[in-house]
Amino acid sequence: MAATPTTVPAGSTPTLVRALLARVPSGTARAGGARDATDGVQPRLMAEPATPEEFAAALAWASSEGLRVLVAGGRTKLDWGAGSGPIDLLLSTARLHRVVEHRHGDLTATVEAGATLAAVNAALAARGQRLPWDPPWPERATIGGIVATNDSGPRRHGHGAPRDSIIGVTMARADGRAARAGGIVVKNVAGYDLSRLLTGSFGCLGVVLTATFKLAPAPPASRTLEVTVDSLEAAAPIAADLATAPLTPTAIEVASPPVRLLVRFESVAASVSEQAEAARAVVGARGVAAIHADADEQAVWARHAAHWSAPGTLLKLATVPAELFPTLVWLRGRAAGAGSELAAAGRAGLGVVDLRLDGPLEAQAEVVTELRARLPVGRGSAVIRRGAPELRSEVGAWGPIGDALPVMQAIKRRFDPAGLLNPGRGPGGL
Repeated sequence: MAATPTTVPAGSTPTLVRALLARVPSGTARAGGARDATDGVQPRLMAEPATPEEFAAALAWASSEGLRVLVAGGRTKLDWGAGSGPIDLLLSTARLHRVVEHRHGDLTATVEAGATLAAVNAALAARGQRLPWDPPWPERATIGGIVATNDSGPRRHGHGAPRDSIIGVTMARADGRAARAGGIVVKNVAGYDLSRLLTGSFGCLGVVLTATFKLAPAPPASRTLEVTVDSLEAAAPIAADLATAPLTPTAIEVASPPVRLLVRFESVAASVSEQAEAARAVVGARGVAAIHADADEQAVWARHAAHWSAPGTLLKLATVPAELFPTLVWLRGRAAGAGSELAAAGRAGLGVVDLRLDGPLEAQAEVVTELRARLPVGRGSAVIRRGAPELRSEVGAWGPIGDALPVMQAIKRRFDPAGLLNPGRGPGGL
């Protein structure tokens, strides 16, 4: 892993601001303030370039000055993963918010990194298409942040994660040099691996300036089956049966407490009605099942989304689907024994849920440490998405990485030899 630079950038802050303004003439630059702080750390400088070219120029200047750079968009995920430590320059993508091109005939679109998911989908809706993800806070979450964290949501069950949809990027390296990878149509896969490599890298390899995605048709109708049961133990076989039934749900979610399953179908009206009834038949008498549509359905999903906005530590648990419910049952007892409150919500059919822990940090640390010990590398992980800096410092944000870490460190050195870009925020502290 690249060492943190030890040199202090020369010049006073006003001098550096003037130099930065020369690189972003149509953007803005100023001294960092309290509103720019992340984990209580205030950056020395802050800039919002207005074009991809200005963004690359600002990165090139920062690299020449030895400045440590943190990239931000809607700031919905700056407290995910490990902290960056001292930051010299906060670079915002907020002014890079265009839908560059919508090739509706090819079902692809190219968008700038600072565009919010809600704004992009509002534009794509004019042609009856969408990016089929539903991560938290779509009105603020930007395309760049979603790609950097590979964040998805309930529809990941039916549509995959951003890594499955991205087909091309324009990126700026840490030294400001621009690079392109991939293509603009689905059949062109040249450089596709680089696009996927950047997806989920937490911005530690390069800054995505624009990204091209394959799209999905916007469905004309939706129905959600809500199943309420008494316990996680009772929910497990129902979730397994729903996942293997001859149905095509776009989401199969679990939430606890109270224990519920949410199964969403999105297609033409006749299909979603038929599939929702078939799913209710699969449940049978094992739970209380209700089918929701229209405003009632929206309210159900709004209540489900509240899990991600509630206070507390947010821990992403990923395991093989067959082990998800036994792990949640163990966690329920272990958290109670440690004096920590536990809530869970996420992909029941994929084995990926977000746990919310409340209570003393010492109790949370015990639960996280013991959970990781139950998850062998390659069969599961427990990553702190959001948590107190003290907790992340004590147990680490990422947990064991395994044999892949040396390879990841070598890639980081190749892309960012000085370790200036989003330092420490990548997987394993890259």
